[in-house]
Amino acid sequence: MAASGHQGGTRTDAVDYKGARTPVREDLRQAHRFILSHIGSPGTWWSGPERVAIAAEARGAARCALCRDRRQSLSPGAVQGRHDGAHALPENVVDAVHRIRSDPARLSRSWFDRVISGGLEVTRYVELVSVTSLMAGLDYFARALGVEPLPLPTPLPGAPSRHRPAGAKAGGAWVPMIDPGDATGPEADLYGGSDFVPNIVRALSVVPDEVRVLRRSTDAHYVPLAQIPDPTFHRALGRPQMELVAARVSALNQCFY
Repeated sequence: MAASGHQGGTRTDAVDYKGARTPVREDLRQAHRFILSHIGSPGTWWSGPERVAIAAEARGAARCALCRDRRQSLSPGAVQGRHDGAHALPENVVDAVHRIRSDPARLSRSWFDRVISGGLEVTRYVELVSVTSLMAGLDYFARALGVEPLPLPTPLPGAPSRHRPAGAKAGGAWVPMIDPGDATGPEADLYGGSDFVPNIVRALSVVPDEVRVLRRSTDAHYVPLAQIPDPTFHRALGRPQMELVAARVSALNQCFY
């Protein structure tokens, strides 16, 4: 099922951002409702309850004592312990979510290889990365507005689709990806016909529904995929202003790119 068909259990009145210091555009509120609905729905490799549990761990990592101590250490592997909270997911999954959410700048290929060899399939890893990142984005947005984070969605029942696209191939990244030329059949819509597909989008493509949700989020928060190369695209901010903000935020977050 394409992500646009998901019907999660999020109340629409939970995304009004009442009390915010600045108005929030309706397209942003709609995107946030859609993201929460997507998180609460059965995914490709994780169930609805599992996806909501991943989102809860992503939120909990921001105040986890073990994560804080690891960030302050020269080597995160030198600090052992248990992550805060009561966990509904296996410890290896919890640890992966917390590392991705709290210390992404120091993730390495050797760390990734240990995660996969420890029993987390690469497809489940990619979906986990997507849910963790989507939740972090919503929480950062609420924090910037000075309001409480949005309630987690109510998980929906149902089995994951377990669809692995035929066009996903290894090479050039830690995870298999779909090249634009291989986005055919069920994945023909994946990149919207754009000739320019950033690696951050392609990196999720072994789980196509996560690309679809990322594109909808990007359309609302930044620039539609096809318009990224266009320096004249603007919203309330001009494109140079948008890029200045994006570059500063990326630097503060120690983004790889």
